[in-house]
Amino acid sequence: MEKKSKDNQDICYQVNATLCENRKAIKVAYISAGRFVLATNILDEKSLSNDDMISEYKAQQSCERGFGFLKDPLFFADSIFLKASERIEAMAMIMGLCLLVYTLAQRQIRAALSASKSTIKNQLGKSVNNPTMRWVFQCFQSIHLVKLNNQEIFISNMTSSRKYILSFLPPHCRYYYKC
Repeated sequence: MEKKSKDNQDICYQVNATLCENRKAIKVAYISAGRFVLATNILDEKSLSNDDMISEYKAQQSCERGFGFLKDPLFFADSIFLKASERIEAMAMIMGLCLLVYTLAQRQIRAALSASKSTIKNQLGKSVNNPTMRWVFQCFQSIHLVKLNNQEIFISNMTSSRKYILSFLPPHCRYYYKC
């Protein structure tokens, strides 16, 4: 670190340090990290090794993370009150289907971006190739179909950046935006 003193002389500081491994602290941290049991009905280690099993287990986190989408205040799940068990089951099924569509759409757009080595801007204006579907939905929030006398006239607020994002979705998705 360098700074000027009152009489314009440089004052310098230097730190000399030696790093060493604290094996006892590392062992305590390793032991406290814990263990967990994974069970499977696939007994052939050639078809599913221990490493593959842990990878498959960890891959479930992306699905679990998706349920956060259902808890999001924008989904309004907390404002639904149902008493009949049949209706609760039906709502759970609908929410599960919403999550499936959400996940498949996110996977589709990420795969298309990756395949074309392209990016889109995220909320912070940073170019990314793995946007969330929530962000994509927010990008399309202000688009409206304008009708006059029950005849479609045009899609309002369709910008070039929105058309660019749509280009990474399948044709049946672009159809609704007249692209």
